[in-house]
Amino acid sequence: MWLSNSSIGRKLVMSISGLFLILFLTFHMAMNAVAVISEEGYNAVCEFLGANWYALVGTMVLAFGFAVHIVYAFFLTAQNRRARGNQSYAVTDRPKSVEWASQNMLVLGLIVLCGLLLHFSQFWYNMQFNEIAKVRPEVDPSDGVALIKETFSHPAFVVIYLVWFGAIWFHLTHGFWSALQTIGWNNKIWFERWKMIGKIWATVVCLAFALVTIIFFFKYGLCGA
Repeated sequence: MWLSNSSIGRKLVMSISGLFLILFLTFHMAMNAVAVISEEGYNAVCEFLGANWYALVGTMVLAFGFAVHIVYAFFLTAQNRRARGNQSYAVTDRPKSVEWASQNMLVLGLIVLCGLLLHFSQFWYNMQFNEIAKVRPEVDPSDGVALIKETFSHPAFVVIYLVWFGAIWFHLTHGFWSALQTIGWNNKIWFERWKMIGKIWATVVCLAFALVTIIFFFKYGLCGA
């Protein structure tokens, strides 16, 4: 019960769920990169995942991870505001380079959540859920490339997604080292190393997402191929 009732337990749950979601983002980034290299390969991955039992189990685990992370984020935000104001994470020796992200984690988190809901409505709803419930029989749930083309041929969606990726970057650059600090990896030497590793990793992941968006926009939006 200490995990749900104590401040330390809440931070630990928040950190572990965040690290779990980091692994998912890395996998999702690698999967999206396939669409740039080979559109046929990306659709093959989509068909392999689809509504198969292992993909459904993974989706439920992922949904649980998101739910836990979001719920505990609001718990910690309310707790920290009562204790110290508008800071979202109680950490020590906060580096100046992430001060803005540290003070605005709730806002960044809300932007990430809104972008996630949009992403689910455009992709998961038309793919895995569509394969199960047949809500859009005119859409091939295994043709992920067609959905990417349709989405990123519109400049408005390109801008929205790029803003979303920017919010994810800020959220991750602070959240990564904060999570590792919470679980105890906070000695001075490795703390600085983890900060740099987190920044590099977050940049690679978010830049890869952004490149997929931009490449498909220039290829199918501007050029209309």
